[in-house]
Amino acid sequence: MENQANSKSIILNYGLYLGLIGVVIHLILFATGSLLEYQWINSVVSFAAMIALIIIGIKKFREANGGFISWGQGVKIGMGITMISAVIAVIYTLLFMNVIDPTFQEQAMEVQKQAWVDAGMTEEQIDGAVEMTQKFQTPGILSAMILAMSAFFGFIISAIVAAIMKKSEEETY
Repeated sequence: MENQANSKSIILNYGLYLGLIGVVIHLILFATGSLLEYQWINSVVSFAAMIALIIIGIKKFREANGGFISWGQGVKIGMGITMISAVIAVIYTLLFMNVIDPTFQEQAMEVQKQAWVDAGMTEEQIDGAVEMTQKFQTPGILSAMILAMSAFFGFIISAIVAAIMKKSEEETY
């Protein structure tokens, strides 16, 4: 039962850290006016933070558990961290879109339309693409996409890290 309490606090703490890192990165991009420009380095930093905090969380649990952790426990810790972070991302995204900058989606759509024009799309193709894109920009769909993508990548990272870090009592010689 003590391990469960430890896992809950580790999940909550590192999930909050990861969520706050994501919010801070987004706010920095917003404040510098570069939010509408795709920059691969931002994705790399966010992904690296996710990997690092999952590793640290799983390692912390293993240390608190006498040096032992099963694959399932590792996946649970990693997924918990990821999903706490995803909930923070959903809340922040809804707050950003509705309070901080309600015009952001319109601005992003204008940038995207220009990219489509530059790519040689016809007006008809652009109108169809805009219509399709707007269907996916509702709060419910965006929230579901954030949660699904976080769960997908979180599971992959957690499964790999847990497989590497697992150690059971039978394995000690």
